[in-house]
Amino acid sequence: MTRRHRVAHVDELPTNGSRVIADINGLEVAIFRVDDEFHAVANYCIHQGGPLCEGEIDGRVSVTDDGWTWEYDETPKHIRCPWHGWMFDVTTGKNDDAEQYAVPTYDVEVDDEEIFIVRG
Repeated sequence: MTRRHRVAHVDELPTNGSRVIADINGLEVAIFRVDDEFHAVANYCIHQGGPLCEGEIDGRVSVTDDGWTWEYDETPKHIRCPWHGWMFDVTTGKNDDAEQYAVPTYDVEVDDEEIFIVRG
């Protein structure tokens, strides 16, 4: 059975990079606004259980395939765990350095300006 849980009004996330952390039946989940879309991830780092979504959110510097050119993605969608610095893309849940690691993500629906997390 799929259930929707109201977590916020869109006005509570006014700009890209905004976040709201909500408790859904004992599970802390953060909703982020990225490129005017909403994404939800669990508020725990898979490394050692830190409060992932309480960390800084920013863009990401990376090296291109040639190994010489640096690129900066300025979209604030990379969350850094405040405990040990592991970084995750909030739109996919994947670790920025090792894609085999990921935090759980959840479907988000917006209905009449209200934001819901959808869980099975």
